[in-house]
Amino acid sequence: MGRRGAGRREAPSRRPAGSMVPVVPVLLLLLPLLLGRPLLGAPGHGTGTWSRFARLPYPQDQLFLHDTFPDGFLWGAGSAAYQTEGGWRQGGKGASIWDTFAHRPSAPAGGDVASDSYNNLFRDAEGLRRLGVSHYRFSLSWARLLPNGTAPVNPAGLAHYSRLLGHLRELGIEPVVTLYHWDLPQGLQDAFGGWASPVLPQLFRDYAELCFRHFGGQVRYWLTIDNPYVVAWHGYGTGQLPPGVRGGPRLGYRAAHHLLQAHAKVWHLYNDHFRLTQRGKVSISLSSHWIKPQRMTEKNIKECQKSLDFVLGWFAKPVFIDGDYPESMRSNLSSLLPEFSEVEKKYVKGTADFFALSFGATLSFQLLDSYMKFQQLESISLRQLLYWISSEYNNPEIFIVENSWFVSGSTKRDDAKYIYYLKKFIMETLKAIRYDGVNVFGYTVWSLLDGFEWHRGYSIRRGLFYVDFQSHDKKLMPKSSVLFYQKLIEKNGFPPLPENQPIEGTFSCGFAWGIVDNYIQVNTTPSQFLDSNVYVWDVHRTKKLIKLDGVFTSKRKRHCVDFAAIRLQISLLQEMHVTHFHFSLKWSLILPLGNLSLINHTLVHYYQCFATELLRVNITPVVALWQPTAENQELPVSLAKYGAWENMETVQAFVEYAKFCFTSLGDHVKFWITMNEPPVKNLTYTAGHNLLKAHAKAWHLYDKEFRRSQKGKISIALQADWVEPACPFSRNDQEVADRILEFDIGWLAEPIFGNGDYPQVMREWLHRRNGVDLYNFHLPYFSEDEKKLIKGSFDFFALSHYTTTLVGWEKEDAVKYDHYLEVQMINDITWLHSPSRAAVVPWGLRKLLKWVKSKYGDLPTYVLANGIDDDQNMVHDKLRVYYIQNYINEALKAYTLDNVNLQGYFVYSFNDKTAPKYGLYSYIANQYEPKPSMKHYREIIDNNGFPGPETPEVLCPEESALCPECHFFRTRKSLLAFISFIFVAFIVTIFFIIYYSKRIERRWKNRATQICAAGSTDT
Repeated sequence: MGRRGAGRREAPSRRPAGSMVPVVPVLLLLLPLLLGRPLLGAPGHGTGTWSRFARLPYPQDQLFLHDTFPDGFLWGAGSAAYQTEGGWRQGGKGASIWDTFAHRPSAPAGGDVASDSYNNLFRDAEGLRRLGVSHYRFSLSWARLLPNGTAPVNPAGLAHYSRLLGHLRELGIEPVVTLYHWDLPQGLQDAFGGWASPVLPQLFRDYAELCFRHFGGQVRYWLTIDNPYVVAWHGYGTGQLPPGVRGGPRLGYRAAHHLLQAHAKVWHLYNDHFRLTQRGKVSISLSSHWIKPQRMTEKNIKECQKSLDFVLGWFAKPVFIDGDYPESMRSNLSSLLPEFSEVEKKYVKGTADFFALSFGATLSFQLLDSYMKFQQLESISLRQLLYWISSEYNNPEIFIVENSWFVSGSTKRDDAKYIYYLKKFIMETLKAIRYDGVNVFGYTVWSLLDGFEWHRGYSIRRGLFYVDFQSHDKKLMPKSSVLFYQKLIEKNGFPPLPENQPIEGTFSCGFAWGIVDNYIQVNTTPSQFLDSNVYVWDVHRTKKLIKLDGVFTSKRKRHCVDFAAIRLQISLLQEMHVTHFHFSLKWSLILPLGNLSLINHTLVHYYQCFATELLRVNITPVVALWQPTAENQELPVSLAKYGAWENMETVQAFVEYAKFCFTSLGDHVKFWITMNEPPVKNLTYTAGHNLLKAHAKAWHLYDKEFRRSQKGKISIALQADWVEPACPFSRNDQEVADRILEFDIGWLAEPIFGNGDYPQVMREWLHRRNGVDLYNFHLPYFSEDEKKLIKGSFDFFALSHYTTTLVGWEKEDAVKYDHYLEVQMINDITWLHSPSRAAVVPWGLRKLLKWVKSKYGDLPTYVLANGIDDDQNMVHDKLRVYYIQNYINEALKAYTLDNVNLQGYFVYSFNDKTAPKYGLYSYIANQYEPKPSMKHYREIIDNNGFPGPETPEVLCPEESALCPECHFFRTRKSLLAFISFIFVAFIVTIFFIIYYSKRIERRWKNRATQICAAGSTDT
């Protein structure tokens, strides 16, 4: 039967295409049923987290989840007093340990002014209003309310926070108030030794009571202490942070003990005296990292569990489970760890109304003590941490009260890196809710505005709003992340969009379904005995063949059937059901000297045979004259040695080579590529200039001398990965993306498919750069005759597409910054990535095809290569299945919805032998084996796309029937012929044996009869 096809470009059904296009959400929603949800937890139950997530289906579980958060989900932003308030001497505020720490002689600038929020309450409130948040987390400055840490109270401090709460109430924004965010009054440190003293818990209770009495009527969510791990360990153990006491582990654990006691006192105070009237909730903000095993062994998993116990469990287990420290800490730390009495255990146990979690740049990869990793690998998987907490602590309600990453202190408005980390964390939170059954009810971005970032000072920024710390007025300027977060809040997550949904439909009849092998396996060893010498067999002595000197048989010509390698490759291609096969010739081997003085006729004959055999099985050869490689750019050595494409002689040599190929192979090849994927990243402008002229001359040569007789078509194939602005709301990032597209694609495309000259964007940019910097990059000029020669030298637009890149203008990472083009490469960490870190972004192909059409017109277009690598592990072939499926579906959208004149699609690559890690066939132990991705591609080819129930059925012209089951016989024709001969010989032999046996038997019977007759006569 012929393939199905769509005779016209009708808009296909928007409904998911049945089994052909994976409906990922449906599959993943079943995962909790299959793998279990953390409904009940207990200490140690979290150890199942690592094995659970290792079992989740790949790549489906790693796909971005388009869904929304539960109704009523809380969205907010946060800040801390010392980081943003400033006003350290204003309004009667006392000194804190951070003020003292920052005022040391050698210390960098601290938070004396910071973002000056103390004098800009209305400014901050306006930022919150613009975001549309439901809550705002901020901390009270203990030293502003109680300058000495104890009475008397500072009225100016009370008035300041009352005004802030009043603004929030007017805006309908819920305050989430932290009592202590690291800024202990210096008077308490001087008088008692700070948190190392057992006196502090009672003093903290007194401070909390003041806050509850004055502000409790307007506050529903209270956090007692932020990140006690950092306060205790780095404040009193390592001395890395204020108050800078280097007391070692023992003092660090004692300070933590007092922090837990202080928290419990405050919770009981609220529970006993304020809850009934104020109806609020109280918790403690606990920070954590995430850790993963170096290898998935039981020992390593136990070490990961221990790491979390030593950081998060240190405080979480006493509060949420039993009032005591984790067993792993008790067994490893012996006398270093203080002990709770039984009364204290009961007092501490259960002193949290929800689990307040802080996760991100403050602790992860920053303030986590290296020995607490226990030789395992730190990670930033928020989803797995949420699941672990839910499993370990009896599925508590979780409020994420701090989360984000950071950007460089020099980054101003377009904070793309920050956006993509935020996107990742929020998406993982959504997955934890929807897939894993974790009970998360709120999320808080850190932070509302740029501020003082503790031990990092002002070297990084974490705010949604930009603050110019050198300015007097400290205006808030919204970054791109403000727009991102604002839209996310409006939509309550990432709702599915029509453009994200797969579609049903088919391509036109005659659509080219192809596969690529950059350089086919060339093996000219004959499969049959073609030696013209005569041999005798020495059966008596040596038992070997002995050549007779001077005796020869007639030598026959080689035939295509002699090349066994061709037959095998053709049979594999037939098994795939492709209609086209794309490969490149080797110029350096066909003409080793770069001219016609030396021709490799054996190789040319091999190519002729290959093309002939392809045509015999109805597969169209698509042949490139030149494709660059690492060695000599795949040029003959004599040309590579003397300037390669920088030398005009290479242009003429290419034209002569092209003419030879058209003459030798043109009867078999009707689909030519002059140059396949010229390496624009490594070409000089002069080399690119000559390369364009060589292409154009070869095209005109074919057009004038060969097209009429050979009836083929010819063009150039360009590598064209899509480039997307990192910040979709940024005009600067869009300008950068447009510039890169012109340098990467337009450089060679515009002269051929456009106006015959280079893009104006390139000329203007190079002129600007050459004028400003020390660069002197000269972009050559074409003469008017050369423009006419190059313009229009194509029959179709061919491109190779593999991935999509994000670019921005703000310099963030020097390693990924191109100073010449002033472009920062950005990574969206929510995207799928291959083992080589190539991003899997199917929609990039559709955007590219639309861009080509809008820029160069409605040209016949071929995607001549599209593929991804694996790591020889079959699990990663699942990624290739997903890749092929979704890239082709995006191509279908371009064809049907955008009316792109798409004529064909080719997968890269044929097999792992010639393109390791990219093949649809693996090559192991001299055997080719089809991967699941090959079979999936074949299924798409057989359906000519993704037909659905509503897709009109159009029968395409009949093609030769393909027989996948015949692969065994096709590859063993000689053996089968020999067996057939033996079988026929055996039958004939049996026939003659029977025939002559009967004749002999009949003769004996006749003779016996004659003898008997003679005896009777004698008688």
